[in-house]
Amino acid sequence: MKVTQEKLPASQIGLEIEITPEITKQTYEQVIRNLASTTNIPGFRKGKVPRQILLQRLGTTRIKAAALEELVQDGIEKAVKQEAIQAIGQPQLRTSFEELINNYEPGKPLIFSAAIDVEPEVNLVQYTGLQAQAEEIKYDSTQVENVLNQEREGLATLIPVEGRAAQIGDVAVVDFKGLLSKAEGEDETVEPTPIPGGEATDFQIELQEDKFIPGFVSGMVGLNPGETREISAQFPDPYVNEELAGKAAIFTVTLKELKEKELPELNDDFAQEVSDFNTLDELRASLEERYQKEAEEKTKTNKQEALLAELLKYVEVDLPTTLIEQEIDTMLTQTAVRLSQQGLDVRKLFTQDIIPQLRERSRDEAIERLKRSVGLREVSKRESIEVTPEEVQTRVTELLEQYSDQDIDEEKLQSVVENELLTEKIIDWLLEHSSIELVPEGSLSVAPETETEPLESETATEPQTDEQSTSETTESTEG
Repeated sequence: MKVTQEKLPASQIGLEIEITPEITKQTYEQVIRNLASTTNIPGFRKGKVPRQILLQRLGTTRIKAAALEELVQDGIEKAVKQEAIQAIGQPQLRTSFEELINNYEPGKPLIFSAAIDVEPEVNLVQYTGLQAQAEEIKYDSTQVENVLNQEREGLATLIPVEGRAAQIGDVAVVDFKGLLSKAEGEDETVEPTPIPGGEATDFQIELQEDKFIPGFVSGMVGLNPGETREISAQFPDPYVNEELAGKAAIFTVTLKELKEKELPELNDDFAQEVSDFNTLDELRASLEERYQKEAEEKTKTNKQEALLAELLKYVEVDLPTTLIEQEIDTMLTQTAVRLSQQGLDVRKLFTQDIIPQLRERSRDEAIERLKRSVGLREVSKRESIEVTPEEVQTRVTELLEQYSDQDIDEEKLQSVVENELLTEKIIDWLLEHSSIELVPEGSLSVAPETETEPLESETATEPQTDEQSTSETTESTEG
C-alpha cells in the first residue's frame, strides 16, 4: 500500500492512500458474497441468489458503498500503522464519498485522502528570565476581629428596648404591607398594585442596610414601638423577580417590638464556647496563623498566575481540534458534576439547546488551558523535571488516610497526584528562574485570570444561574 504524508494546519497529517487493484477487487467480491448470504430475495434461498439478480436488485452503487466503507476504514488503519503515526482522535476522510463511488472500479487502484490529528509540536520561545508583576496579599489583623465579632453576634442575646426609637443594629418585629408606587402620569383613581409576597405579620428583621431593599431599613430609623410609618423604597436592578426590578414601592410599616443585641464578653469562656481552645489568646493565635497562611497562599497563587500568564505569551502551538474538543468535554463534565453535587438538576441546565452555546463559550478557556499544559510539559522535557514513584506514593497514602471513609479509585488517584506534583515542580522551577515583582494589593488594574492547574486540568466554566428565593416575604423585599 502506497502512502504519502502531508503536514496540515491544526496539527494534522494528511495521508494520500493508494489501495492496490488486488485489494479493491477482493473486497468488492467479498461484499457480494456476504450480501448474497444475508439478503432475502423472493424465489431464492439465502446464499443461492444469482450474482446478476443480486446486482440488479441491490444496485452497484449500494455494493460499491459497502465495499468502500471497508476499504477506507481498513486502509486508514493500515496506513497509520505502516507510517508509525502517533494518532489522536478519529481520522477524517478528506475525499468526498460521492467522488469515491464515482471513481471506484474493482480491480483498479483506489486513491483517497484522509487526515489524522497528532500531538502538536510546541515551540517555547522563552521560559527562563520571565518578568511579571503580582499582587502581594498582606495579612490584615482586622480579619481576626471580624471573625470574633461574627461569633459574638451569633451568640448574642436579644434584650427588649424601652424608652427610645429604632436605630441601626436593633432587631425589630414589624407588620408591613408593600404597594408599588404609581408611575408618572398614571391614573390617580387606579388602586396601587400590591407587591407579590410583600406583606408580613410579626416579621423579625435586623436593622442593617443590606438586609432589605434600599430605603426600607433606613426608613425605620427613629420609629417608636407602636408607631406606623409609610416608607419609600426601591427594588434594585437587576433583581431576582424581574417584574419588580428597578421599581419604586411604598411600605406601610408598624413597629411592634424593638430589641437590641447583648453580645457576650471576649474572654476565655467565650473562646471555649466557640472553639476547641481553652483561652482567648490561643484562639486569637490560631486565627492569626490561619489568616497569615491564607495571605501567603494567595500571594503565592498570584505569583503563579502572573508567571503562567507571562509564559503563555511564548507558547507557540497549533492545537488539533481533537484536543480542544476533548478539553471542552472535560470542562463541561466537571461543571456538571459540581452542579449536581450542589443539588442542582443538571438536566435542566444542560439542555440540547444550551450545550452548543456552553461549548462555544468554553472554547477560548479550553485553548488557554491546553496551551498552558503543553507549555509546562515542554519545560519538563527540556529540563528533565520529573516526580519519583516514592513522592507519588507518599502523597497518595496521605490522601487515602485523610479520606478513608470514601470510596476512592487508587489508580486514578495516583495519576492525578503524579500530575499535580509534576505541575508544582515545574512551576517552582520556573519561579526560581524568573523574576516576579510583588506589588501592593489592588495596584494592578487587571488581575491575571490564569488558574494554576495541573498539566491535565481539572476545572471548568460554570453556567450562571439566578437563585430563586423560596420565602414569600424575602422574595419580594429582602435585598
